[in-house]
Amino acid sequence: MIDMLNLLPQYKLGQFDSRHRLVIVAAQRAKHLIQGAKRSGLVRFTKETTCALDEVLRGEVNYLVGEEARDAMKEAKRGKEGETERLAMMTGEDAKEIKKELSVYVDDAVKPAPAEE
Repeated sequence: MIDMLNLLPQYKLGQFDSRHRLVIVAAQRAKHLIQGAKRSGLVRFTKETTCALDEVLRGEVNYLVGEEARDAMKEAKRGKEGETERLAMMTGEDAKEIKKELSVYVDDAVKPAPAEE
């Protein structure tokens, strides 16, 4: 059976332990590109998914595996929980202050209907 990775011209032997890892890393990178991350290097493609796969195959995307990946995921989860906890602890005064600051940008006041003559 032919390994499909060997058919890719940019692929270096041993770069990935499996094609599944390649797909997962490329999908995550595509997600970041769609969310507005800057592309690395020269761009040869227009679609984010193709750019992501190209960047991963050229070795421009760093990724973690094994215990390092688990530790990074735990750390990210702790950061999200801390942010959620901080928001939950906001007092009513904090919320009023934020609403006041946002009112400069958003006017959600009900506008009176035009008077009929």
